[in-house]
Amino acid sequence: MASLVSSPFTLPNTKADLLSSLSRKQYFLHSFLPKKVNQSSLKSSLKVKCAMGNGLFTQTTQEVRRIVPENKQGLPTVKIVYVVLEAQYQSSLTAAVQALNSNSKYASFEVVGYLVEELRDAETYKMFCQDLEDANIFIGSLIFVEELAVKVRDAVEKERDRLDAVLVFPSMPEVMRLNKLGSFSMSQLGQSKSPFFQLFKRKKQSAGFADSMLKLVRTLPKVLKYLPSDKAQDARLYILSLQFWLGGSPDNLQNFLKMISGSYVPALKGEKIPYSDPVLFLDSGIWHPLAPCMYDDVKEYLNWYGTRKDANEKLKSPNAPVVGLILQRSHIVTGDESHYVAVIMELEARGAKVIPIFAGGLDFSGPVERFLIDPVTKKPFIHSAISLTVLLLLGAS
Repeated sequence: MASLVSSPFTLPNTKADLLSSLSRKQYFLHSFLPKKVNQSSLKSSLKVKCAMGNGLFTQTTQEVRRIVPENKQGLPTVKIVYVVLEAQYQSSLTAAVQALNSNSKYASFEVVGYLVEELRDAETYKMFCQDLEDANIFIGSLIFVEELAVKVRDAVEKERDRLDAVLVFPSMPEVMRLNKLGSFSMSQLGQSKSPFFQLFKRKKQSAGFADSMLKLVRTLPKVLKYLPSDKAQDARLYILSLQFWLGGSPDNLQNFLKMISGSYVPALKGEKIPYSDPVLFLDSGIWHPLAPCMYDDVKEYLNWYGTRKDANEKLKSPNAPVVGLILQRSHIVTGDESHYVAVIMELEARGAKVIPIFAGGLDFSGPVERFLIDPVTKKPFIHSAISLTVLLLLGAS
C-alpha cells in the first residue's frame, strides 16, 4: 500500500482532453514498456540503447522465476539460486539470463529465485534447499527479517563449501558471513577489527546499513591497498558484484554473471569470459519516464519539464498543482517501474505537475529535503507528497 501526505488542491474536472494518457494515447510512453516493432522500418529507425524489463512487479511462485536452458550445444551449465526481499529483480535477471543463453559461447545458465517471505512456507523452503544442492552460485539481498535470515543461513551453510561462489548483499550479519569469493570471505564478520566490522555490527539499523553499504562501494579501494594481492583481487570482484547488483539493469546483471562464472566456476576457469564494467546510476535523484536522464538537481529537472513538447500549457503553468512522488531506486534501474509510469501519467493527465524522486536506501529524508523543499524558505514547494514505497522491513505495507 502506498502512503499519502497531502494538502488540499483542486484538479480539473475530467474532460475528453484530460482522460488517462494510458488509455487514450497511442504513442509509446517509455522504453521500459513493451512495444510492437514494425520490422520494415528497422533500417531507417533511430536505434536507442536502454535497460529493458517487462515491468511486472508481482509474481506468486518461485517456478515463475525458474529458467532451465535447452543447452543444445552441450555447454557447461551454471545454476544460480537467489533470494531477495521483493520481486523487482525477477524481470531484470530473467532478461539477463535469457540473453546469455541465446548468445553465450561458454556456458548455459539456469536460474531460480525466491522471495524471502516465501521461505516461511515449509514446502517452498524444502524446494529452496533442494535447489541449493546442485547450485553453483547463491545470491542473497536485503534479508533483514531475523527468523528468515536464520533459515537462509542454515540452508546455505550446508552447501557453502561446495558452492563455487556465495554473494550476499546488504543483509543481516549472520547471512553476510556466508559470503565467499575465492579467498575473500566474511565468515569472521563481527569477530575482528576489520574495516567491515564497524559497518555490519549495527544490524538493527537497516536504513543506515544500506546507506553505509553504498558509501563502502565508493571507499573500499582505499581499504584494498592494505590487503594481500590475492585477497584484494577477490575483494575487488565482490565490490564490482555489488555495483553490478545495485545497477540492476539486464546489461549489468549479464556482465555480473559472466564475471562471477568466468572467475569462480571451475568448468569455466580457463575460458576468460569477457565482461564490461558496471554502468552506475545515481544513488538518489529525480526520474521521469520521458526524461532523457536522471537528475540530481531539481532546477535542471524543472527546466526540462518546462520544455516538454508532449505537455499542454496547463501542465506547464506556474499555477498547476505540484505532486512529489517518492520511489524506490531498485524498481527503476531493473525496469520494474510500470506502476510508477502509470501513476505519473495519470497525475499529469489530470493536470498535476509531478516531481518523482528516488533513493537507493531505505531513508528518503535526504532526497525529500534536497528535491522537495525550498533551500531558502525551508518550506515545501509541492502541494502533496505520495510515497509509492513499501515499508516491508518495518512489518508494514
